[in-house]
Amino acid sequence: MKQLATRRQALRSLAGAGAAGAATLAAPHIASAQAQTTTWKIQTSWPGGAGLQIFKDWCATIVEKTGGELAFQPFGANDVVGDFQLFDAVKNGVLDAVNPFTIYAQGIIPAATFLTSIPLGLRNPHEFDVFYYGLGGLEIARELYAAQGMHFVGPVHHGPNIIHSKVPIRSIDDFRGRKMRLPGGMVAEVFSELGAETTVLPGSEIFPALEKGTIDVADYVGPAVNYALGFSQVTKYISMGPPGFMSLYQPVDIMDITVGMGAWNKLSPQMQQFVEMETHVYSDMHHAAIQKADQEAWAKFEADGTEITRLSQDDVELMTEVAVPIWFNYANRDKDSARVFKIQLDYMMSGSLGYVSPELVEGLELKL
Repeated sequence: MKQLATRRQALRSLAGAGAAGAATLAAPHIASAQAQTTTWKIQTSWPGGAGLQIFKDWCATIVEKTGGELAFQPFGANDVVGDFQLFDAVKNGVLDAVNPFTIYAQGIIPAATFLTSIPLGLRNPHEFDVFYYGLGGLEIARELYAAQGMHFVGPVHHGPNIIHSKVPIRSIDDFRGRKMRLPGGMVAEVFSELGAETTVLPGSEIFPALEKGTIDVADYVGPAVNYALGFSQVTKYISMGPPGFMSLYQPVDIMDITVGMGAWNKLSPQMQQFVEMETHVYSDMHHAAIQKADQEAWAKFEADGTEITRLSQDDVELMTEVAVPIWFNYANRDKDSARVFKIQLDYMMSGSLGYVSPELVEGLELKL
C-alpha cells in the first residue's frame, strides 16, 4: 500500500509539472507580480457593430494571457484619430498600435495595394495565408513598413465585400450605365471598363445616396454590417459571384495589426513572439465571428424580400480579362508593388490555383 501511495504522489507531481509546462506554452512570457504593465493604445478601423465588439473582446484577453506584462487599451474608429491619420499616429507615438484595413496604407506604401485583395486575384483567406506565411509576403511587408517606422505584425482576415443594387445584376453587362459607389483605385477602374459610372463615397453617405437615387449600385463590406446600415430598406438586390465566389472584386478583405517601431522594440523577444502568435489567434477568431454574424444577416435580408443574384463563371472569365492589364498597370507604378505582385501572379498561374492562363498575360511585362 505504501508503494501504491508513493506512485500516486509521483503521478500527481508529473501531472502538475505537465500543467505548468502547458501554461508556459500558452503564454510564452509571464510577468512577475512586481513587473510594471506596458499598456498599448490600439485603435481599430471598426466604427461599431460586431467588428468593434470582437476587437474589444480580444484586447481584453491580453493582460491575463501575459500575466499583467502587456495590456491593450482598445479604441474604435475615429476615437483618437481619423482612419487616414492612423499611421501618422503610430509613428508619432499618439497610438502604439493599430488594426486598420490594410488598403489604407497604400498612400504611404503603394505596394499595400497588393497586400490585400485585388479584383479577381487571390480568392480565399487560406491563399493569402500561403502568400504571407509561405511565399515571403510577410517578410516584404515588414521590410516596407519598417522603412516607415512601423512593424507589420501580420494580416487579420475579415471577409468579402458585397454589392447592393436597386436593379437586378445578372451579368457584368448589367453594370453598364449604372451609377455605382466603389472605393476607388483598381476596383473602380475595373468597373469603369465594364461601363459603370463610378463614384467614391464614405460609408456614412451610401444609404442617403441610394435612398435619393444619386446612385443605383453600391459596394460595401459584408452582410452583417450592411444590414445594420439599413441597405435592405433602399435596395432590392445583392449581386454576388458564382456559388462559392461571394465577391469578384474584393473576395478577401484584409485588416492587420501594425505597431509603432518604438513600441515594438521595447518588448522582449518573448513578448514580441507572443504578439505575433496572438495576431494569428485574433485573425481566426475575427474571421469566424464576422462570418457567423453574416449568416444571421442573410436570414434578415431574405425576410425583407432582398433577392440574391449571381454572376456566371463566364462573367468571372470575362472580368478577369479586364482585370489583368489593370493589375500590371498598378504593379508597374512601383518597384515594390511589382515585387509583391509577382509572387501572387506566379501563385495564381501555378498548378495549385490556375486562375490566370499564359494567354491572359501575353504581351504584358512586369518592371521588376
